[in-house]
Amino acid sequence: MRVGVLTGGGDCPGLNAAIRAIVRKGVQECGFEFVGLRDGWRGALEGAVVPLDIPAVRGILPRGGTILGSSRTNPLKSEDGVARVRETLAAYEMDALIAIGGEDTLGVAAVLAGEGIGVVGVPKTIDNDVTGTDYTFGFDTAVNIATEAIDRLHTTAESHSRTLVVEVMGRHAGWIALHSGIAGGANVILIPEQPFDVDQVCAWVEDRFKIRYAPIVVVAEGAVPKAGQMVVKDSSLDEFGHVRLSGIGEWLAREIADRTGKEARTTVLGHIQRGGTPSAFDRWLATRFGLRAIDAVYERDFGTMVALRGADIVRVPLSEVTVGTKGVDPALYAEFGVFFG
Repeated sequence: MRVGVLTGGGDCPGLNAAIRAIVRKGVQECGFEFVGLRDGWRGALEGAVVPLDIPAVRGILPRGGTILGSSRTNPLKSEDGVARVRETLAAYEMDALIAIGGEDTLGVAAVLAGEGIGVVGVPKTIDNDVTGTDYTFGFDTAVNIATEAIDRLHTTAESHSRTLVVEVMGRHAGWIALHSGIAGGANVILIPEQPFDVDQVCAWVEDRFKIRYAPIVVVAEGAVPKAGQMVVKDSSLDEFGHVRLSGIGEWLAREIADRTGKEARTTVLGHIQRGGTPSAFDRWLATRFGLRAIDAVYERDFGTMVALRGADIVRVPLSEVTVGTKGVDPALYAEFGVFFG
């Protein structure tokens, strides 16, 4: 059997670990051959395919990014996209395809599975917002990076007696903001699932200054003020219809400064959260996902995604994975309310 592998959407730590596990087990235990599709679904559309064997995956376990490249190409935006994907699979004699990605990549995989193409999904995203799995790889590394940044910002905030607003990633889900904010001792944490009151945020900030304590505000890029709209710098859309986010941090810092009379600055962590060496947990989880994805291919259990449930790796239908985004449970957010303000 020849199997294709692609990595779609934004890059994240752990992708190479997953590719390595897929190829090593597939070759050594199942006798499979592999090819990699370059730059996600773009490679499937354009026939950009590279050999993928054990020598190709040696030494990549600790590397960030993806040796296959990635993109936000959406083949479903093309009128003949499904047909072109079929042609690429046929031209390179691929019997199955392993798609590693987040909600958008897996959404395309679900449609292709419905068209009879043998697809198995592997969930990755730093946002941890894929339905059906407790965690995605990439998330742990992103949280560690954001937490370290918050730790460092505490000292400069105290030195200058100013508010520091830290903008982290999280389009629809506030997992990174919540986890890093709690771990880093932030005073205010704002997530997309809970529209926030700017007056309340400013009140919390002023309370901190009263005890001579400079506040740290962590805000997810998709957080929205009450009775307001999402704040963005660039309203253009990608091929999946998403706005390129960023801007809420700067907007919030200006509001805090104007309303409190205290200096406020913004730090936007941006893509630094997605880069660099994956954490031990992300390497471990990506490796487990890769090994189990090969099992699904071997058993021809297509149209499924591997997922973490508790300590177990299970399979869930791709059709169930793409029904919505996994956001932060309001009860979980409320659990930490004692730390806010």
